[in-house]
Amino acid sequence: MALGRKLTVVTATATTLAALLAAPAGAARETVDWKPCPTAAGVDCGTVTVPIDWAHPGDGTIQLALSRRKATDPAHRIGSILMDPGGPGGAGAGEVQDGWTLSPAITARFDTVGFDPRGVGQSSPVRCGLTEVTAPNPQLPKSVAEFRQLTARNQALGTSCAKTTGPLASHVDTTSVAHDIDAIRAALGESKLTYYGTSYGTLMGQEYAEAYPDRVRALVLDGTMDHSVRSTWEFLSSQTRATQEMFGQFAHWCAATASCALHGQDVRSVMAQLYSRAEHGTLGTPDDPLDPVALMGMITHAFYGPDWSGLATSMVNLRDGKPAESAFGDITVPTAFSSIFCSDWRLPVSGYGELETFRRSLGAIAPDIRFSPLAWTSATGCLGWPGTVRDPQRAPGFLGNLPVLLLNSRYDPATPYSWAQHVSRQTGAPLLTYDGWGHGAYFKNSDCIVSTTDKFLIDGTLPPKGTHCAAVTPGTSKSRMDGPTY
Repeated sequence: MALGRKLTVVTATATTLAALLAAPAGAARETVDWKPCPTAAGVDCGTVTVPIDWAHPGDGTIQLALSRRKATDPAHRIGSILMDPGGPGGAGAGEVQDGWTLSPAITARFDTVGFDPRGVGQSSPVRCGLTEVTAPNPQLPKSVAEFRQLTARNQALGTSCAKTTGPLASHVDTTSVAHDIDAIRAALGESKLTYYGTSYGTLMGQEYAEAYPDRVRALVLDGTMDHSVRSTWEFLSSQTRATQEMFGQFAHWCAATASCALHGQDVRSVMAQLYSRAEHGTLGTPDDPLDPVALMGMITHAFYGPDWSGLATSMVNLRDGKPAESAFGDITVPTAFSSIFCSDWRLPVSGYGELETFRRSLGAIAPDIRFSPLAWTSATGCLGWPGTVRDPQRAPGFLGNLPVLLLNSRYDPATPYSWAQHVSRQTGAPLLTYDGWGHGAYFKNSDCIVSTTDKFLIDGTLPPKGTHCAAVTPGTSKSRMDGPTY
């Protein structure tokens, strides 16, 4: 396989305000019929019904899966906090069932509610043909022929998703999800929304604030997406620069930390050796080689926590010809990813020549990591995709006078700090900066981040603009946001 790992296909786990006003009158009066979840003690499960197409609500409906953990201090309960773990393709209902919550201060005062966005998890998941998912996929094409193979594979995959899933496959854009969130808010009996979204969930929150500014109680957007990034080059280069910067931080940590498996060695030289072997097909084992995309996926995955100790050990093992299974296990393919992402982003590439120019230019600005595997595979995964870009890039449509708090790590490989800064400048929303490492900020063991965020969620107090929280030295433990998600 091109990914260099065993492939597991996950099918069941992984536009205007005027359109919303066309929703059935009864939708806002729906309540959630909570029942105990069969597989999670102390958690309730329920559903909310929404139209497949918010612009044409009579053309069929789907049910969105919800999970709820009740507030532990009901006498002082404020309401519900809706949470989304990102992705695209993250299943919030499943995460809450598995124990994902904010701090005890929040779980005492709020019911924690997770939802599986449309097309994800138990919310009518997007399904695609196994043949198309597992077809040869030259993600880093080396010729015009391989570029054509890539686009043909994407077209076939998108066609199979639409055929297998039905009309919903073309209505999984984030604007539709924002309308779904308001239906959930209403069904929960909340007059205004309290929300925590991380990574791709921040785009959902931004679009909710744009569509329903008068229904916002408190939105925390952690690991901020910048949907105003318009060009393919800007999208690729901004994430690649952030990932290269993170590699520099890792190399510095290794040089200063005696316990690092590469301490006292030239980390950049080791990285160059590994990449060269991946290019020549000699990295990994004969039965399970790692190509450059798989290698960089391993590196970036370790940056999410970050797990620098584990990464150094894995790099040594790979260099010495040993398995690096501790770095990552089987790669799962959430089949909803491209259906969602390619509905939200227009990232054109004219042909192989332009894509190769991008690749070489990225290598020039990021000599160690060469490219961001997340940005690269997201963009190239949409080349030839047959669906419509229903929710293309644009400047954020909400203003900072709304109760919205942005969070971001200074060194984030998936949602660059520059993205959060740009969203903050465009909207006026305050940005709370974690001066540390990893994807997202809330789950990085920073008391400063947690207490400041919690105060905002509980009583609406926003931090002064420009507030920073000191970094916490990375350990080997992994955060809730580890993994290849936005």
